[in-house]
Amino acid sequence: MSELGKFLRARREGVTPAEAGLPGNTGTRRTPGLRREEVATLAGVSIDYYTRLERGRENRPSPAVIDVLAATLRLSAEEHEYLRTLVNKVPHREPASRTIRPTVTLLLETLRPNPALVLNRVNDVLAVNPGGLRLMAGMDQWPARRRNTIRHTFLHPAARSLWPGWEQKARACVAQLRATAGADPDNPDLAALVGELMVKSPDFGRLWERYEVRRVADGEKVCHHPEVGTITLSHEVMELNRTDGQRVVVYMAPQGTADHDAMVLLDRLALDGAREPRLDELTLRGGE
Repeated sequence: MSELGKFLRARREGVTPAEAGLPGNTGTRRTPGLRREEVATLAGVSIDYYTRLERGRENRPSPAVIDVLAATLRLSAEEHEYLRTLVNKVPHREPASRTIRPTVTLLLETLRPNPALVLNRVNDVLAVNPGGLRLMAGMDQWPARRRNTIRHTFLHPAARSLWPGWEQKARACVAQLRATAGADPDNPDLAALVGELMVKSPDFGRLWERYEVRRVADGEKVCHHPEVGTITLSHEVMELNRTDGQRVVVYMAPQGTADHDAMVLLDRLALDGAREPRLDELTLRGGE
């Protein structure tokens, strides 16, 4: 089955007959959600055509069919766009650069004591200031090349206690990775990360098969940090110019609040060692 077919099936099984406006008495149902023939009827396409779409024998539906399937399957705007990208796959691209411009490094230093990280499309940590690394409890134990916020969420033992809403956080991570897969399906870093997590984390495999899609957004994060206690931080995500998908994530709290004090303490704790680490030691370089 193609990725298009897997996505259609997963979303079909997530829509109840009642949500689709079908009568309550639809007989015994062997599978969750809608039947293929119900989706075909609601979308105004033949059962044979829709079955071929799910089974991967047809992979070029017209824009009109994409739109009507999106409406029938009650897709969000992000899922609708993901469906389009599956049909109109981008050509193979070279691996994205991991090089960080000196001005971006300076930006991370300027943002202190606010924790800040530079991430790529698959959430590899390309650069981070001291507070940003300290916020991700335990990530400093990993070599720079393995630092990835999604890998940390699923594989680091500290993550489940760090994030009180771990299941919600994990679902958001996987949904964001799904969005990346739709936009950049041949990304070798994506394939390597998904392959590793499928082997090492049953929770990741369970959530990956849900085919939920969500892009990165700003918001608020609550964490139970082992060094500063419970802390609530807002975060903003900013795309960097002239980069291939690199973005800065900055965590903030209003001055004069306990959350801001905790954020400042994290920055200080990160520097309590024998010497202050240079920022270039917290930056992933392309040759590492």
